[in-house]
Amino acid sequence: MTDNRATTRYRKLYAGLLRLYPETFRNRFAKSMGQTFHDLCQERQAAERGLFVFTLELFAETFAGILRERIALIMPPRRNIIRLALITASILCVPLVGMQFSDEVDWSLFDFVAAGALLFGTGLTFELVVRKSAGVAYRIATGLSCATALLLIWINLAVGLIGSEDNPANVLYLSVLMVGGVGAAAARLRPQGMARALFVTALVQAVVPVLAIVIWRPPVANEENLGGLIGVFFLNAFFVLLFVASAVLFRRAGDELKSS
Repeated sequence: MTDNRATTRYRKLYAGLLRLYPETFRNRFAKSMGQTFHDLCQERQAAERGLFVFTLELFAETFAGILRERIALIMPPRRNIIRLALITASILCVPLVGMQFSDEVDWSLFDFVAAGALLFGTGLTFELVVRKSAGVAYRIATGLSCATALLLIWINLAVGLIGSEDNPANVLYLSVLMVGGVGAAAARLRPQGMARALFVTALVQAVVPVLAIVIWRPPVANEENLGGLIGVFFLNAFFVLLFVASAVLFRRAGDELKSS
């Protein structure tokens, strides 16, 4: 009786685990996999062999299969990944060649690794997001927002938006990227939700230099310092406009989706 109860309990747990498979896979294979699991448990029970370790191994194997199917569902085709890798390598060839002809181009191994990770990561993010929609406005909005985030990170690592790259005030720009990422996740990449997330991202981008002034209180007594602050606000406004443009395009993509 105890073994029967254990088998029933394990079977219910396994059926719940199978629900984590993507819907297409689940509709095709979940019933047969559940039946196979039940038959294997019955065989173990008839042979008077323990069920706990056996079912634990099956659960682990099934969970690994769920991860593979989920990753395969969201990952872009292999040809797109290869194309991204080739584009990234081609771009990195520019500073590599430049180092051979100019002493002003001085990249370390870390610079190449960081730049490659940023370029490939941005391209991969674009590929993952646009799989949710084939609309032109949605694709342009995604490309613009990804490019803006890449440019924001790149400038901060290279020279810094506020002062130099060593200025701690530039750390505040991480909040811009965090707001954008959390907003996109909360919107589940739906265009109207993405529009709202990008509007909020633009607002945070606009607030960053104000917070930097309040927290660090830079001196503005001479024209050089005042000119530097004005330059920061102009450059910051450029990024705000890019994020707002992305939000407007996402809103347009949402309107097109409603009218279709």
